[in-house]
Amino acid sequence: MNALIPLPVVLPLLGAAVSILVGRSRRAQRVVGISVLATITAAAVAILVEVDSNGPVATQGGGWAAPLGVTLVVDRLSALMLVVATAMLLAVLVFAIGQPGAERNHVGFQSVYLVLAAGVSAAFLTGDLFNLFVAIEMMLTASYVLITLGGRLDQVRSGMTYVVVSLLASVLFLAALAYTYAATGTVSMAGLAAAVPELPAGTRAALAALLLVVFGIKAALFPLYFWLPDAYPTAPAPVTAIFAGLLTKVGIYAIIRTQTLIFPDVLPANLFFAVAAATMLVGVLGAIAQDDVKRILSFNIIGQIGYMLVGIGLASVAGLAAVILSLVHHIVVKTSLFLSGALLEHHGGSSRLGRLGGMVRTAPTIAVLFGLPALALSGIPPFSGFASKFSLFDAVVDDQVWWVLVVGVVVSLLTLFSMAKIWVGVFWAPPERGHADTPEVATGLGAPALMVAPAAVLAIATLLIGVFAGPILDISTRSAEGLLDPTAYLEAVAGGGG
Repeated sequence: MNALIPLPVVLPLLGAAVSILVGRSRRAQRVVGISVLATITAAAVAILVEVDSNGPVATQGGGWAAPLGVTLVVDRLSALMLVVATAMLLAVLVFAIGQPGAERNHVGFQSVYLVLAAGVSAAFLTGDLFNLFVAIEMMLTASYVLITLGGRLDQVRSGMTYVVVSLLASVLFLAALAYTYAATGTVSMAGLAAAVPELPAGTRAALAALLLVVFGIKAALFPLYFWLPDAYPTAPAPVTAIFAGLLTKVGIYAIIRTQTLIFPDVLPANLFFAVAAATMLVGVLGAIAQDDVKRILSFNIIGQIGYMLVGIGLASVAGLAAVILSLVHHIVVKTSLFLSGALLEHHGGSSRLGRLGGMVRTAPTIAVLFGLPALALSGIPPFSGFASKFSLFDAVVDDQVWWVLVVGVVVSLLTLFSMAKIWVGVFWAPPERGHADTPEVATGLGAPALMVAPAAVLAIATLLIGVFAGPILDISTRSAEGLLDPTAYLEAVAGGGG
């Protein structure tokens, strides 16, 4: 098991190097990329099974004990996130290979994509704040390249906003690391769990608030969300899909980890609730105001992030379990929606509602692949979104935070309205311009099979999450219990090898 833990970080980096060396052969690059991601997905599943059965496992780089060594720690939360993340990375890479675009036109796509995969994996596995900074920077450096592939003016303009905001967050993160080390003498999360409670209350609150701002920028919380709706829609479709599914969730994961392990009960719950409500409302109202599929979906990312912050604010087993279930649901559903959105853009030639229409007849396969995750995002039973929202609302009722419940229900209804707006404009309304009679349309798929296959797999996955919501909620509950009682996590780190 100790050998498996570093694999999701090390193997993609090695794969990126090999991908550069075989850059003259696109087929070899694809074999390397798919093999690496399939391997680390299998490793992630094995890690999850082991951790769920026997508790957290830790390993120290170079054999140095914490806090000197590079600590990698896996508990149920990080293992579950790793499984979902690596599976999405694999599905999106297959989609990218099938789509005429970024992967085919840019020889460096595969290597940069694998660096992104390594950064995401490292963020979930690291056991100290400095290496979390390194993991996020690795992930962001790759994203800077991916988001501007193609070099169009709108891409570069929106990409610059994304880069500047991300660099600002990185500077704040470095400042937070410096202040934390100055106050405690460590950046190990396990060490901070013991050292931070000894600090004055004001110092604890300041450090907790600063890290919340840092990760809030990355998670697109209100009022730090403004970079997302412009940056994501301009990127190549596979890049947008993986960004939508994963990058903001890394921010949420970091908030969960730091606020439960290092700063429990430091910041008031009402702060989380207020930011969550504002995030939900801004996201869904922004979605309703748009007339472009990708921008509607981008704003809905923001709105759904607000629900997760509610569960973090509750700081209860039920609330955190609902957040973890929501993370699993949202990563899969958002990736699925952006892939199916790319399919409809491929078929219709545009993502603007006014330029599409009638696709339920011309591309029924795409209509089904979009409709399933759209219903899941809206929270319609028996889809996965209903299970995640019901569990969250149940936790809110237990804590009797009624105004948050009202906001959550209203936002859920408005989310349904925004999805219905896409459905009517793209699939039901008569087309304002004809669709070309291409070979792809003639197949009945509306797009190349290699693009449709991963979108179909993820659409089915949204159904399966709803069907198996009970077992997923059970492991989410066990994960939440481990977050609120981190004894096993701390013992694994102290043991140095699990």
